[in-house]
Order: sequence, then C-alpha cells, then structure tokens
Amino acid sequence: MITINQLQKNFGDKQAVHIENYTIHQGDMVGLVGNNGAGKTTLFRLMLDLLKADAGNVTINHIDVSQSEDWKTITGAFIDDGFLIDYLTPEEYFYFIGKMYGLKKEEVDERLLPFERLMGDEVMGQKKYIRNFSAGNKQKIGIISAMLHYPQLLILDEPFNFLDPSSQSIIKHLLKRYNEEHNATVIISSHNLNHTVDICPRIALLEHGVIIRDINNEDNSAEKELEDYFNVE
Repeated sequence: MITINQLQKNFGDKQAVHIENYTIHQGDMVGLVGNNGAGKTTLFRLMLDLLKADAGNVTINHIDVSQSEDWKTITGAFIDDGFLIDYLTPEEYFYFIGKMYGLKKEEVDERLLPFERLMGDEVMGQKKYIRNFSAGNKQKIGIISAMLHYPQLLILDEPFNFLDPSSQSIIKHLLKRYNEEHNATVIISSHNLNHTVDICPRIALLEHGVIIRDINNEDNSAEKELEDYFNVE
C-alpha cells in the first residue's frame, strides 16, 4: 500500500525526516508517535505530496506521490483546519467534497448518518460558516470529510486534538470500525499514547525524523514499552 524509500527532508541544518525503508500494508492500522518536533506532521505532508522531499520517495499502490495524482482518489486526509474551506457551512462543504468524488447529495446524506453521534446537534443545521465553529467542531468536520468517499487510505494528524473525552471515544470506535469494514489502511499520529495503543495494532515510534521502533501491538503490549520510552510515571 505505502512504501517509503530513502526519504529525506531537512529544514536548514535540522533533519526533519530520514527514513530508509518502511512499508505499510493494505488494511494496516498504524499509530505514529513521538515527541513534538519528531517529524510526524512533516512525514504526513511528504506522504501527501504537500512538501517536496530532498531525497527518496513515497509510493501509494506503487504510484510515486510526487509524479502522479492517481493516488488521490483512494486517499482521505485531515492534517489541520487549513484543509477546510471555512467560508462554507458544514453542509455545503460535505456536499462539495462529495461532488468531487462523484457522490450525489442523497449519498452524502446517507454517508453522514454514522457520524450523527459524533456531530451531536452542534455541526449540522447551525447556519454558520465553518470558520465560526470551535476548534473541536472544525476537527470533527475535517475528519468526517476525509472519510466521506470511503478512501482506501486514511491519514489523520492528531485526530483527538480539541475533542472532549466523549468525542475522542466515538472517534476511536469509528476509526476501528472503518478499518475493519473497509479493510482500509488507517494512519494516525497522536500525542495520546492511550488512544493510540487502544486502536492501533502497529505503532511506529519516531525520533528526530527516524522510525526507531516498529512495534507490534496486537495485544496492547506496546503500552509499557512506550511509557518507558517517554518516561511516563
């Protein structure tokens, strides 16, 4: 599904990403963890061709992301609220995203149903632009829009940010179910070790742009290893 090969990105003298070889298979659910500045968001931006690599490449289904846009039809992503069109209402934005992928309004409405609990009564029918929503509700809108077209690859940067505990729990459930029902590849980054360990059978630990450990977490065994690494008391 995803192959990272000799990938390098530097900002001045600072090494942001340096990954020799890393493969993520179809249906994998991978959690990317690391301290601030470890390179998680930079790696995601390289994967999505939002940054130009200094060396190496990323392929999605054998397509070099920097050489073709064919991978975009099977990919959904939300990195930050810069992805949103904030002068639209949520409804307008969801329909716009749907139209990009050939979905009719009725199909979009149907696909929004599983997200009703996440949205509560705070997102739809508010008659206000996305820019006027709270950070938490912008986060919800972004995650939902990334999943609307049922992508085979879903990339979410810090999906639990700005969300209350109830919404975080719902997101965890939605992501696990989506991964299982669609055999989709799901990659998330998170500062929250508990959430990551709960839902990701595979965890990549990033330090100074390098994946220093690739942890099998099939039985939640990664928790102690990560807590020891981060010196969590």
